[in-house]
Amino acid sequence: MTTETVEHPALKTAVRKASRRLLPFLMLLYFVNYLDRTNIAFAGPNGMNKELALTATAFGFASGVFFVGYLLLEVPSNMALHRFGARRWIARIMASWGIVAAGMTIVPNAGWLYVLRFLLGVAEAGFFPGIILYLTYWFPEKQRARATALFMAAIPLSSAIGAPLSSALIEYTHGLFGLSGWRSMFLLEAIPAVILGVVCWFFLTDRPKDATWLEPAEREALDAAIGAEESSRHRDFHVSIRQSLTRGRVWALAFVYFGIVYGLYALSFFLPTIIAGFEQQYGTKYTLIERGLINAIPFVVGTVAMILWGRHADRTGERTWHVAAPTIIGGLAIPIALYLNSPLTAMIAVTVCAVGVLCALPTFWSLPTAFLAGAAAASGIALINSIGNTAGFAAPYITGWLADLTGSQRTGLWVVGIAMLIAAGIAVALRAKPRDAAEVPENTPGTTRM
Repeated sequence: MTTETVEHPALKTAVRKASRRLLPFLMLLYFVNYLDRTNIAFAGPNGMNKELALTATAFGFASGVFFVGYLLLEVPSNMALHRFGARRWIARIMASWGIVAAGMTIVPNAGWLYVLRFLLGVAEAGFFPGIILYLTYWFPEKQRARATALFMAAIPLSSAIGAPLSSALIEYTHGLFGLSGWRSMFLLEAIPAVILGVVCWFFLTDRPKDATWLEPAEREALDAAIGAEESSRHRDFHVSIRQSLTRGRVWALAFVYFGIVYGLYALSFFLPTIIAGFEQQYGTKYTLIERGLINAIPFVVGTVAMILWGRHADRTGERTWHVAAPTIIGGLAIPIALYLNSPLTAMIAVTVCAVGVLCALPTFWSLPTAFLAGAAAASGIALINSIGNTAGFAAPYITGWLADLTGSQRTGLWVVGIAMLIAAGIAVALRAKPRDAAEVPENTPGTTRM
């Protein structure tokens, strides 16, 4: 696939301005998004499980049922974003999820917890794939892995900053408005989503041609570069909306993403519980704040690693091994952590796993966006994210169920490692697999290889 380079001065400055204006704001949106999605991990072992009488299986189900609602509306939500524009649709998503997240404050029992987590998924559907699609409107392919890595750095940052923040809110706001600490945490962390939803309406710009904050020459250069790439993908790959939902390569990529996301959510939802278990396993004692800070370590390291890895992927132009290699390393590291004899060595292995997962995530999205464009990109990206994020339900539920069944986290985390290794294997197999018949051959001029 031919792409215009960013050597042209107007294009180069346009990309730089878009990076400065859009990426920090999109990172902030995703930070709040991911925090509201995963803060149940801190509520659970810090009062919620006891107050609502949740077993490990019930807690895993409550964590994962979010993704049932999320996945049901993922594709239609992303199609709506493509039709109505990112500014309107992302603003709607954020305001609605903030309202539902605030409702977690007054949940009376496990049943209502399940309902609200399901509705939170419904409200949030389309946010992440919508942003991935939005990035294709603003960043040429050669710059996209780095841009995606910077945006997705919000995941480890929300865990690194969110862990001590959520822990502090639980501890220091206990009794605020007569609420338990975990309830006031849900309330205080939901408010920013509503506020940012309003800001979105006025701040985001749908396409480069609408950007009054770019000079006319910059608008034209960036719009032309993005338009040329979209036309090239339409011409070279001929992927319709229907084909984007049925093509084998799209579904295979969805299963690759499933394995990577399985590792992400197993860590996100159960790492606080695993750290709490160090007290029994190793005879250590940590305060609530110390647990939050320990939880942050893998994600701080992962943030730096994923940004550097995304830059390296753009510099080399290679994509598949930039997904497969860190996935393999992460898949091997997580079960090893279970057999180490101190909290320090266990956390080193967990950190290696987190680095593997986080490095694979942004470079993964360079694969589907290399051959999907327009409405087909909206539907195909949403489908991949939908299928991949079934791991968001499977990982916490299966991990919790196996913990109840065996009395240990070991079996569940072995499953995490296996899922990640299978994902890496599929990614490598796709690289060697000829493209689908409807696509042009690999040796056709103007194509790019995964």
